[in-house]
Amino acid sequence: MSADRTGPGTLLLVVGPSGAGKDTLLDIARANFAGEARVLFARRLVTRPAGAGEDNGTLSERDFEAARAAGRFPLSWRAHGLAYALGPEVRDTIAAGGVVVANGSRATLPEARARFARVKVVHVTAPAAVRAHRLAARGRESAADIEERLTRAPEVDVSPDLTIENVGTPAEAGAALCGFIAEELAAVA
Repeated sequence: MSADRTGPGTLLLVVGPSGAGKDTLLDIARANFAGEARVLFARRLVTRPAGAGEDNGTLSERDFEAARAAGRFPLSWRAHGLAYALGPEVRDTIAAGGVVVANGSRATLPEARARFARVKVVHVTAPAAVRAHRLAARGRESAADIEERLTRAPEVDVSPDLTIENVGTPAEAGAALCGFIAEELAAVA
């Protein structure tokens, strides 16, 4: 392990297109691992108030930039006109040998892989029609925004360790994510 990469624990990033159901699967996994002290479900910091189905901390653009410039965030990125970050507790948990599960961005994977010694990627996806329905149901995006999100292609090679085609029940896809987290927890023990 490189001295400048945080480890020995794991950063497990759950990534995928808008509307794939990442937050739903993360909620299932969070409930499943509620009693496991070595698993942290990172609460993203974002320059948008928390919305339905999404648990995040909020901060102003100014506060975000100040914290980023001061090196407080182990990982930060911009997407959809907003700024996102993972807080310092992520670095601390990974340095202590734990597993941090975070809703991440495909675009930040190269940076994550450079900053952390052990990164695992779960790619959650679903067909465009399913994603369009989910995006419309959450009521945050206009029809034009939904169309743009559906046609956006990832700019980086995701190279996932697990792909979940989230088209069955939430319980089925959630079980796949939970199983993967359990395997990773055993691997860093």
